[in-house]
Formats: sequence, structure tokens, C-alpha cells
Amino acid sequence: MTTTLPPPESLVLTSAKHTRALFATDFAIAPLDDTTAHKSLLSCKLRSEYDSVRELPPALAAKIEGAAKKRKTTASSAAKKPLAGVEDGVDAGTQKLLEGIPASNAGGGSVALSLRSKAAGSGFLPGAAGPGAGSSLVRKDAFQPIKPAWHAPWKLMRVISGHLGWVRALTVEPNNQWFATGAGDRTIKIWDLASGSLRLTLTGHISTVRGLAVSPRHPYMFSCGEDKMVKCWDLESNRVIRHYHGHLSGVYALALHPTLDVLVTAGRDGVARVWDMRTRTNVMVLGGHQGTISSLITQEADPQIITGSMDSTIRLWDLAAGKSMAVLTHHKKSVRALCSHPKEFTFASGSADNIKQWKCPEGAFMQNFEGAGGIVNTLAVNEDDVLFSGADNGEMCFFDWKSGYRYQRLDTTAQPGSLDAELGIFCSTFDKTGLRLITGEADKTIKIWKQDETATEETHPLEWKPTLQRRRQF
Repeated sequence: MTTTLPPPESLVLTSAKHTRALFATDFAIAPLDDTTAHKSLLSCKLRSEYDSVRELPPALAAKIEGAAKKRKTTASSAAKKPLAGVEDGVDAGTQKLLEGIPASNAGGGSVALSLRSKAAGSGFLPGAAGPGAGSSLVRKDAFQPIKPAWHAPWKLMRVISGHLGWVRALTVEPNNQWFATGAGDRTIKIWDLASGSLRLTLTGHISTVRGLAVSPRHPYMFSCGEDKMVKCWDLESNRVIRHYHGHLSGVYALALHPTLDVLVTAGRDGVARVWDMRTRTNVMVLGGHQGTISSLITQEADPQIITGSMDSTIRLWDLAAGKSMAVLTHHKKSVRALCSHPKEFTFASGSADNIKQWKCPEGAFMQNFEGAGGIVNTLAVNEDDVLFSGADNGEMCFFDWKSGYRYQRLDTTAQPGSLDAELGIFCSTFDKTGLRLITGEADKTIKIWKQDETATEETHPLEWKPTLQRRRQF
């Protein structure tokens, strides 16, 4: 006959009871009262749950300390907030037990485990941001929307015809005397900026010209195209003096480094190639994108190269290390356009879903520019904080760079006799003064836009209403 033993926990409990009953009279072991037992239980639970977060991390503590110095009045009033009582719905027994629990970090000043009344608001941490913080985590100040600056509306100034194909590339000469355009007719044309007259036509590419750049330190102009060619033009003799061979497919983007004598090109093969301008050596190949690189910008400080790709990502490259510093995956569609602000250490990216603003060097997201429709093919920004976007459906949008507010939207003027499908805007740039906007379009024309000199804040008021939506992050 087999007997089933009770569980071990029951046997241990029974043994403990027998032991207490046996030795209680000899050693005067007093029975524990319920209050002490409850207090010990609550203390153990609090230590187990919150002891690891009783003290803030050093970085967060330093941030709070700095905020406390700026808000001495708020900090002192927050420290004097009364503990919650029975009238606030807190159980009196629990309140008494909490008051009796000693803190392991005595003198640390942490009141993260204190019960506070609803009216106490920001009494959890000294220097917490504003009333109603109600959390041991630091909250930022209440969001204040940025009021956009007033900008005069833009209007069409001049239409220039001459190309026989879509105008796909634009660049303005550093002295602001002329600008160059590249198109689907395989030619590069140089135009006088003041009069709009044709100065020169350069031939040599055997396919669409997709990128142009003029060196500010050398008498050179660089071009790239869908024929896999990258050419260096001598502007004194108006002929090609160097070729850069290495791309396996069409080259869609080209940029010159502002201080180094290097050229960066990228295209359908998904890599950005860094060339020594003089020796034509391919000094670096920046690989990582999974699709066509359609846009490229360079700048002096890290990240010195930024690329946008059809794989919906943006990569920030460390030129010294030859590798990617960060990959931005916020966009859901192909990134077709990039532009950097001439004064701020920020840049913008355009896609079919929206336009986003980023902060260098880490590539932190700042805000969205809302209101652009269509697939954004080109972006341009000037020193007056005007951001322009051009789309494949001919839509032109002008934004205030600081606030992200779209203050003007218009449709491009189609060339008479062109198709409705030829409304796309492929490239754009501001001249060196920022007062003229040049666009290259699908109707084979170049259009120059300027701001309306007669417009004032009274004739064109700013139709802006603040919203509670958090947009700008920095």
C-alpha cells in the first residue's frame, strides 16, 4: 500500500509551526503582528521593483540639475508639494507604511516613490518640466509651434527654350554670371543668367545628361549621364580634358566636395564613387544601398557625403573612414531629391510620401514639410529659408524652412503645344543670390522665377493657424 506525501511546502510550514510552539516559551519568540508583516512585504516588493531605478542615470541627473538651476522657483515650489492624503483617494494604511520605509539612498533627494496628490503635478522630480509632468521621467517643455516668417510669393519671370529633350540637370556658375543645363537631347547648354540668351552648346555625351557641377576653385565643369560617362570640361577651351571610367550603369548624380579636390558620382549601380579630380583615380567606392542612387550632396563637415536612393533610405557617409555613419529609414518611397541648407547644418529629403528635414551630423529627424503633392523630383533652399519642391505633376510648393509651413502652391506654366504629361519638374536651383529660382522641366524649357516685388504682408497675409501637433523636434 503506497501513501502520498503532502507537498514539501506544506511540510515545511507545519515544521515551522511545530518549532515555534516548541521553543516559544524558552526563547520568548513573540508572534508577528499583521502590520509588521505587511510592512515587510511591501518593503520587499518596493525594493525588488524599484531599487534599480531609484537613482537616475548620470546623464539624466545632470540634465535635471541644469534644468533645476534655470527653474529655481519651479523647483522650490515642487519640493514643497504636500504628500497625498486620504482626501486624495490614498489609503491611509498604505500611506503610513510608505512613510516608515527607509530609503537606501539617504540624502539622494529622490522622491520617485513618494505619493503625490493630483494637484502636485510636477512633484516627482526636482526641476521636472512644467506643471502636469506627473512622472519620474523628464518631459520637455510644452510644445510651442514656430510662427513662420513672411515670404513674398513667387511668380514666373522668364521662359527659355532651346533644348530638344527633357531638361534633367542644372548648375549655376560661382560668380553668378551664367548657368548650365543638361537635357535628354545629349547636349549641355550654357545660358546668360541676366538675359537668358544662349552662350554655348557642348556636345559629347551619347545619352541623357543627368548631372552638372562647376568647380569654384578651378576652370572646370563636370557632367555625367546615362551613358555611364563622367566628363571634365575645360571652360577655357570648351572641350573634354578628362574621363572618369568605372561606373557599371547610368550615372544619375554628381557633386564636388567644397574643400577637397575630389568628385563624387552615383547612379544605377547603387554605389557612390569618389574620384581624385586630377589623376582620375577611383579612390573610394561607397557601397551599401540596395537600389539606384538618385540624389547626392556633399559638405565640408561630417557627414561629408549624403546619398538618397530608390531603396527608400538615406545614407550619411564618413569620407575618412569610407563607410556609412548612419542609415535613415523614415521614408516609405524612393528618395529622389536632397538639398542642404546654405547656413544651417541641416538638410532636407524629398520622396513620393513627403518631405523631411534632418539635423546633421547624426541625421536626427526634425520635422515634416506637409502639403506637397505628387512625386517630389527636386528640392532647393536659399539663404532666406525658402524651400522649393518640384513634382512630376508640375506642382510647385514653397515652404518656410524654420516652421515647415507651406505658404505658396502653384502649378508650372506648360509650354504651348506640349502634352499634359509634360508638366514634370526634374531639376531646380537658386542662383547665388537666392533671388532667382531656375527650374528644368519636361516641356523642354527652362523657367526662371522671382519673388513679387510689389507684395507686402498686407496684400498677401500669412494664413497660418497654430496647431497642437508636435512637428519640429529640435
